Amino acid sequence: MSVPRHLVLFVRAPMRGAVKSRLAADIGKGAALAFYRRTLHDVLWRLGRDLRWQTWLAVTPDSAARQPGIWPSVPRLQVIPQGHGDLGERMEAPLRTLPAGPVVIVGSDIPDIAPAHILQAFDALGRHDMVFGPARDGGYWLVGAKRRPVPHGLFENVRWSTGHALADTIAGLPASARVAMLDLLDDVDDGAGYAAWQARPRP
Repeated sequence: MSVPRHLVLFVRAPMRGAVKSRLAADIGKGAALAFYRRTLHDVLWRLGRDLRWQTWLAVTPDSAARQPGIWPSVPRLQVIPQGHGDLGERMEAPLRTLPAGPVVIVGSDIPDIAPAHILQAFDALGRHDMVFGPARDGGYWLVGAKRRPVPHGLFENVRWSTGHALADTIAGLPASARVAMLDLLDDVDDGAGYAAWQARPRP
């Protein structure tokens, strides 16, 4: 019997002024919310219907987990609250609480993410303990763990939203950890990133 695979999408409730604050400062709250809603729908629809893994939507605030009407309707999708704590604590939670099997975590604001990237991550976890999808800004758009066992305090000393996030996370791993890296992808965090995204051809 094959081991189940778990894909966790970290999302914020799509509310004006509550998402993409840096982008909103450049293009306005309305346009930033429209971008977020579109990207959330497209990414969730693209990844969430894939039968090769179980998709979990980890949402904040926690109360949004009880409002299914605000989320795209995708078969088999499981909606769970992110819980309390900083980003690292909330990211570590599904690694410890989901059923057995490898876990891959991504954000919902990576317009170019595709099922092939997720499959590559799970394939990498067949030979490695951790997998990362690096971003050009020094962060990462994906993190995955085999979870045998889960490194304790994996995200404890990470300087989030800085160019050190990926290096800090890797520094916190056991010396024996086998780490794989995927292709570079970028989220859309500001006006320049938004303009570059708009200029790219789309299917």
